Amino acid sequence: MKKIIFFLIVLAVTGCATPKQETLQSVFFPPLPQTPKLQFLFSISDETDLGEKPGGLAEYLYGEMASKKRLGRPIGIASLKGRIYVADKTRQQIVYLDLKNKKMTFLKTNEEGTIDNPFGIWATEDGYIYIADIGRNQVLVYDNNDKYIKAYGDADLLGKPLDVAVYQKRVYVVDQKKNTIYVFDKDSGKVIQEIGGVVGSGDGEFYRPSYLTVDNEGNLYVSDSFNFRVQVFDPEGNFVKTFGQAGDTLGSFARPKGLAIDRDDHIYAVDTAFENVQIFDVNSTDLLLYFGGSQIGPGSMQMPHGIHIDYENIEYFQKYADKNFKIEYLVYVGNTLGFRKLNVYGFGEWIGPALPKMRQK
Repeated sequence: MKKIIFFLIVLAVTGCATPKQETLQSVFFPPLPQTPKLQFLFSISDETDLGEKPGGLAEYLYGEMASKKRLGRPIGIASLKGRIYVADKTRQQIVYLDLKNKKMTFLKTNEEGTIDNPFGIWATEDGYIYIADIGRNQVLVYDNNDKYIKAYGDADLLGKPLDVAVYQKRVYVVDQKKNTIYVFDKDSGKVIQEIGGVVGSGDGEFYRPSYLTVDNEGNLYVSDSFNFRVQVFDPEGNFVKTFGQAGDTLGSFARPKGLAIDRDDHIYAVDTAFENVQIFDVNSTDLLLYFGGSQIGPGSMQMPHGIHIDYENIEYFQKYADKNFKIEYLVYVGNTLGFRKLNVYGFGEWIGPALPKMRQK
């Protein structure tokens, strides 16, 4: 009996401690031999994905149970240098991914700043975190030391604040229940403007809006979910244009959710039903590319919601990049189903050998 136990321990510590990693071919969008613009890099699902895998007998006996900290349903995503913040619908907490120290933890809160049911999240350059909390019907603000600062709105004003975005002195909050975008003054906390408020499909009207984002010029983009479109407003809140429509063809939407915009005016729009992300040119509203999809395998998506673009943390994922691909920025997409919870993609440029030109049909 002792020999059998000894054999099992040796097998666990040696043969099972460092299992062979499957060698995967680089996954590009669009796929080779077309010129790729995105590469799927990695997925983060639990704390072991940030650092060393647990080895030895613990991994052999318990497998994934060796990791107690795991993402559930990532709804909202934000980032700062060395950090990724995830609003987790399952845990009803803000999960803090410390890329530098390779740890997964939770945003510390006190009684006044208790997080109830977070959904959208936004990080500003000065390190402040804004959280749209549909449990408290408020937007909560924390500094980069996890200190609660203040809250915007209350249950008498906000019905269901799903997402938040900040531009200079303005805090934008999308209220799905009231079909309204509330604009708060960042300093005073007072509402200085309301956009929408009318249920409909006309210009500037909403039907259950969900996510929003702002660009470097202060233009506002709103995912008008049940109208199957994205609406665009200027910094003063005036309607500019819309793109997208209901349908099952490229450029159409079924369940539009998260939005993100890069520095070159490319808008990324998540579709939960199609399980992909479509990239549009903001100026022309032309569809440029789509990626993801419901196929099983690296780079696919399962019920995605939140999306975020990150220029600050390329160094932490560079090792996953193909040698022939130069990353310009990262794209995070949260999957609310499946075992790959936070997909990390790299947007960039093919720098390898010349690719054959595709014949036009």
